[in-house]
Amino acid sequence: MPSKPAPIKKAAKKEPAKKEEAKAPEPVPEPAPVEAPPAEPAPAEAAPAPAEGEAPAAEGEAAPPADNPKSHTGLYLMLSLCSLYAANNNTNACLTSAEAAEAPAPEEPKPPTPPPPKEPTSAPVDLFVEDKNDTSVTIIWSQPENIGPSGLDGYTIEVCKDGTEDWKAVNEELQKSSRFVIKNQTTGDRLKIRVVAVNEGGRSPPVSLPEPVLVKEVADRPKVRLPRFLRQRYVANVGDKINLTIPFTGKPKPVVTWTKSGQPLDTKRVNIRSTERDSILFIRAAEREDSGVYEMCVKVDDFEDKSQITLQIVELPGPPASVKIVDTWGFNVALEWTAPKDNGNTEITGYTVQKADKKTGDWFTVLEHYHRLNATISDLIMGNTYKFRVFAENKCGMSESVAVTKEEAKILKTGIDYKPPDYKEHDFSEAPKFTTSLADRATTVGYSTKLLCSVRGSPKPKIEWMKNQMIIGDDPKFRQICVQGICSLEIRKPGNFDGGVYSCRAKNDHGEATVSCKLEVKQPVIADADKK
Repeated sequence: MPSKPAPIKKAAKKEPAKKEEAKAPEPVPEPAPVEAPPAEPAPAEAAPAPAEGEAPAAEGEAAPPADNPKSHTGLYLMLSLCSLYAANNNTNACLTSAEAAEAPAPEEPKPPTPPPPKEPTSAPVDLFVEDKNDTSVTIIWSQPENIGPSGLDGYTIEVCKDGTEDWKAVNEELQKSSRFVIKNQTTGDRLKIRVVAVNEGGRSPPVSLPEPVLVKEVADRPKVRLPRFLRQRYVANVGDKINLTIPFTGKPKPVVTWTKSGQPLDTKRVNIRSTERDSILFIRAAEREDSGVYEMCVKVDDFEDKSQITLQIVELPGPPASVKIVDTWGFNVALEWTAPKDNGNTEITGYTVQKADKKTGDWFTVLEHYHRLNATISDLIMGNTYKFRVFAENKCGMSESVAVTKEEAKILKTGIDYKPPDYKEHDFSEAPKFTTSLADRATTVGYSTKLLCSVRGSPKPKIEWMKNQMIIGDDPKFRQICVQGICSLEIRKPGNFDGGVYSCRAKNDHGEATVSCKLEVKQPVIADADKK
């Protein structure tokens, strides 16, 4: 019986591979570039199926290999990845070209603005020495008044020794502030110092110190401590002793100098004594020529201080140059006078006007502290004849001498023609007579007392006071006054021996009269507590 033929592999077995191939074209997200898997060796071509009628292979023979679906899938994946990469590069290139086309064109540059002109500043101002010692000098100044658009970069400080013009800068970099310490100098050198402002426009004109500076330590600057009462005009009378002490400070000991109105002092009139702390101006007896402005100067090296004293020596003024009666009417008299030639070295503060009746000759003040040079004297008595005198006044008092009118003023009764009767003139002469007598008094030791009485007589009697029948005379312990017939005796601070009998005697050509009284001087009463 013939054997059955071997089964033939049908194409249906290849359907799984076709299904995998159908799945391959699905879109895959763009992966990161990865290395492609190694290619598998190409499978051998499948043997063609035996034709109909051909005998199948024997069981012992190997069947021809069928197509491998896995190898086809890997190859397809590699081709897909290469296509996607090329498409992506083309897209990026297109986008870059579009962006470049859309970008705006660059603006054209503007022409540069020309810079402002560069000019240096004006010179610094107010340069002076603030301090110094044995090795350094400190200076300060103010910035220039005109700086300009270029601004101010700083300052250069330059020095040179006195007598040379070898200027050298002492600051390596520009100084920003307006103060600088010039260090490492030699003691005793005299330096000329100047400051220059610097900016982009260059150097400014320099500002220099007026005099060279001595490099030396000043422990204490000199200072005059003028007392308060000497800051105003100092007034003294002629003949007064002038002794003014003016303290000062300064180290080392300052050099003190005095001048009067810019001239050296007259050592015969003015003495000066100076110590380390003060200076004394001494005048033994002041004269009007000593008046003036005295200046005291204390100096330590290049530093100094000054103070002034105005001294005025005054005395009583002279009398008015002249006085005259200008007019007389009714009960009034008009006077005029001129200022004194000598005012006593001070201003005239006023005038005093007095009048005197020709009958009595006693002077009475009618105007005091009067400032004008003319006056009208009123309320004069009809029928009297008057004379007038004027004193000048200043700070020291009234003038010692006086100006008196040469003519007299007679007060007449106007409007009536009076004819006096023709009769014999009555004789009013009489001997002295006391109208009020002295009264006994008692007083205490040390307490002044006064004795009073009144007397009449014609002509005016002469008055004499006596103690125990002894004429008192001009004893300064007693004060004797007799005005208009009222007589008084003042006993100043009587003692134990001033008691007794006091008498007042009045006498003239027609006789004399005397009155007396008793004065008792008692001891002061001492309290019991004081006794204990």
